[in-house]
Amino acid sequence: MVAGALALTALYRQAALQAIDDRLESSVSALVAAIETGPGDEIRLARQPSDPRFDQVFSGRYWQIAEFRSGDTMRVIGRSRSLWDERLRAPDAFLRAALETPGTFVRGEMIGPDGEPLRLRGLAVILSGREDPAIMIAGEDQRPADREVRKFALIVAGMFLAFIAALAIGIYIQVKIGLAPLFRMRESVAKVREGRAERVEGEYPTEIQPLGDELNSLLDHSREVVERARTHVGNLAHALKTPIAVLINESRSNSGALAELVAKQAEIMSSQVDHHLRRARAAAHAKSIGARTDANSVVDDLSRTLKRIHGQKGIEIEVHCEPDLVFRGERNDLEEMVGNLMDNACKWANANVIVTVTLAQDRELQFCIDDDGPGMDAEARENALMRGVRLDESAPGSGLGLSIVSDLAKAYGGDLLLEESERSGLRARLNLPAAAR
Repeated sequence: MVAGALALTALYRQAALQAIDDRLESSVSALVAAIETGPGDEIRLARQPSDPRFDQVFSGRYWQIAEFRSGDTMRVIGRSRSLWDERLRAPDAFLRAALETPGTFVRGEMIGPDGEPLRLRGLAVILSGREDPAIMIAGEDQRPADREVRKFALIVAGMFLAFIAALAIGIYIQVKIGLAPLFRMRESVAKVREGRAERVEGEYPTEIQPLGDELNSLLDHSREVVERARTHVGNLAHALKTPIAVLINESRSNSGALAELVAKQAEIMSSQVDHHLRRARAAAHAKSIGARTDANSVVDDLSRTLKRIHGQKGIEIEVHCEPDLVFRGERNDLEEMVGNLMDNACKWANANVIVTVTLAQDRELQFCIDDDGPGMDAEARENALMRGVRLDESAPGSGLGLSIVSDLAKAYGGDLLLEESERSGLRARLNLPAAAR
């Protein structure tokens, strides 16, 4: 569009200057037709050019007749009244070109008597009965033509800008209308991903309807794969649990070092099986589409349950949750992660446990569990997340609790951090993905 506007302006300027040249050539031709030789070899005009501007002083239209004699001396033998007492001092290159090609129009430019830029046309002729050539020159002020060109350029620029704006608006409307089905499909896919729908629903144009069908087929296949994986995990759990339970029961019914060793190792095997089965289940859930869990209800349920379990210690559990927080995952996994952290806090707290749940940033839930217990130093906090490490051997457990929480969080793309609490105890900060409210 810009190139087109510049091209139109250039063509208009060329046409305006060509119109000046045509008028000047017409004036020079009129001078040639009107010149004649009078008595005493004097040169005179039989009639003056008809343009009245030649009679107005410094009007911007001028003519002049000059004769060249031997020695390249020039003598002005006629000029328009508009020049008053001035004369056209044409460039030397212009004069030489005219003298070298008699009978051919030449073009040039100069500064006029009133300081205006003149466009010149000249023609050298040899009059009958005379040896010295004469040059007829006509000039016209170029400024009016330049003003017209600038005016035309502004009009063209305005028109093209308006056309560009209209074209852009038209394209925008066309794209919005033309791509509206794709926008609707995007929203439908987002609903499936966030768990608000199970399939891509709606009617779409024939061009993109196959895409919707393929997406639904992919969703069905994904659910089938996840369900098959859950089934295999359950079968594996039953297949391993029974032999391990038999080993534990048989070792407990016997005495001796071997029985104690078998019992201890069988319990470790059972804990490890539970740990890896949880990880496998969490990984399957995390990769599935559409899982959603209300975080507020999970924390409230866990809080009521743990208050009853630790009621003898008089532990108070305070819960501060933002409304309408949704975890993008399975409820069982969230209960296991948050419940494990809250249970640990209740075990070590002196009197209070504070649970805070916020939307830390876009699509990320942050669970902060603070207690007023003895806390941990930096090294102990780091070791606590290692699998199988028990900081207090006198307390029951396998040492896998925090490790399980950390692994489950990583399976969902989150993390678990242990920090020093503002209440002098321990703070467990759990970051998990959030779904749209």
